[in-house]
This record gives sequence, C-alpha cells and structure tokens, in this order.
Amino acid sequence: MKSLQGGCGDLPRISRIHYGVWYTKNGGGKAMNYVLKVKLLNMDAQIPSYAHKGDAGLDLFSSIELMIPPGKSMLVSTGISIQLPKNTEAQVRPRSGLALKHQITVLNTPGTIDEGYRGEIGVILINHGEHPFKIEKGMRIAQLVVKPIIPVEVIVTEKINETERNEGGFGSSGR
Repeated sequence: MKSLQGGCGDLPRISRIHYGVWYTKNGGGKAMNYVLKVKLLNMDAQIPSYAHKGDAGLDLFSSIELMIPPGKSMLVSTGISIQLPKNTEAQVRPRSGLALKHQITVLNTPGTIDEGYRGEIGVILINHGEHPFKIEKGMRIAQLVVKPIIPVEVIVTEKINETERNEGGFGSSGR
C-alpha cells in the first residue's frame, strides 16, 4: 500500500486488506473474500490497517490534531468513509495502549457502524486522565473490527422460556 506522502490523489480509492481477511464457506462450498472499501476524504487520511497478521482489529488513524482536556470527550476525525461487506457491521473499539498509558478510551465502546452508513468515520475519545492529551495527525486512535450480523425477525409473545438464571441481572453471579 502507498503512503500518504504523495497526497490523496496518489492513493487508491479502494483498498483491499491483504491479510486478516475473512474466508468462509458459502452455499456452493467456495471460499468468499470479504472486502472493506475505503474512501479517503482528505490529504491527512490513512487507510485502516492490521498491525500484525491475524489481528482482529484494523488500526484507525486521526486525520486531525487536537487536545483533549482531562474529563472531556471529543470527536476525532479519521478522514475516511467505508463500504462494509454485505451483512456485516464495524465496531470501533479502544486501543489498550492508549487506555493503559494515558487513560484515553472510546466513549461509546463499541461504537457501531452499520453496513449502510457512508459518512465519515469519527471516533469519540474521552480523557479519563489527569492531564490534557494531544492527538496528532496519523496517530492510531482506535480499532475497527468487522463482524457478521444476524438479522432477526421480531415477534411479540406472551411467554418466553425460563432459564436457571431467569431475571438475575446486575451482580447476580456474585462478586
């Protein structure tokens, strides 16, 4: 993949991620390749990428610089829009290193991106730390995990099956 040094016009408009791609059996028993299409919206946008072969999440990068004050949240631009494969969603998840070292995390984790959304991907980051945190252009700010969805039919019923747990909710399993 090309870097951004040549500007947005030098980059491919559609990126195929070459490793970490899902393969599954469809009805005919043939392997099916899931492709994430990425549109770069500005010169500072970067293509999401897997850091290592076999990683679940693609790194998302900031396309802007900003400072997040302690206790505050801000929307961070990635400069990209995406087209997800059919019957999938994308989840925006925190990066563990930012959380551990700087107390920076994704506020609405996981953030859900529906298959039909075509707007810019933004990441809501919150600073749980005691000091302001600077987001720099090109900084890895979150992970994007693409997952299959299972559409369901919703029906109204008078009775649902009982289970051992039943209505046991918050704290029902002990400590």
